[in-house]
Amino acid sequence: MKAPLIAISRHRLTIDGNGVTTLVCFHGCPLCCRYCLNKQCLDPQGIWKTVTPDELIDITRIDDLYFQATGGGICFGGGEPLLRSAFIQAFCQQCPDTWHIYLESSLNVEQHHLETVAPYISHYYIDVKDLNADIYRRYTGQSPERMLSNLRWLQEQGLQERVTIRLPLIAGYNTDADRQQSRRLLEEMGYQDFDLFDYVIR
Repeated sequence: MKAPLIAISRHRLTIDGNGVTTLVCFHGCPLCCRYCLNKQCLDPQGIWKTVTPDELIDITRIDDLYFQATGGGICFGGGEPLLRSAFIQAFCQQCPDTWHIYLESSLNVEQHHLETVAPYISHYYIDVKDLNADIYRRYTGQSPERMLSNLRWLQEQGLQERVTIRLPLIAGYNTDADRQQSRRLLEEMGYQDFDLFDYVIR
């Protein structure tokens, strides 16, 4: 089993989870966001390297001491890491138990991917964009229905406290009123931890 990566970023402090983390970015994404920060994830030539779970453990083990000392670990991002759910599962079954596993995802995938990794995830960072279906579709090129279904599944599992919801203000697509409406709907689902920020368009 191999997965394509676009980057590995080490020594990230309290950005993608507790303590020192290593961000592992997968190639591939179901969305086509207008202001994508990692466009190489959609470029066929954007693959940096492909690795097996064992190879990734060997690569990231160099920071084991930092992970153990600070309560950190691995954050899977991308692209969309849930497209590589079987890979993540295999990695988590073999990596040290002391490593915390974090996930940055749009959740716009089939539910079985989320179910596969859920037993291993310490915390989720969910990039919701906007819950208005028209805004979401115009910005990402996809429907938000799978994302919403997965958010409901996390709610049904009682995992809301392990979730941080990212709600950006996206120039030309949504307003702060739209964002506050998304937040209200998510609060009704039991989500309480929100990261509100503005996209900086260059």
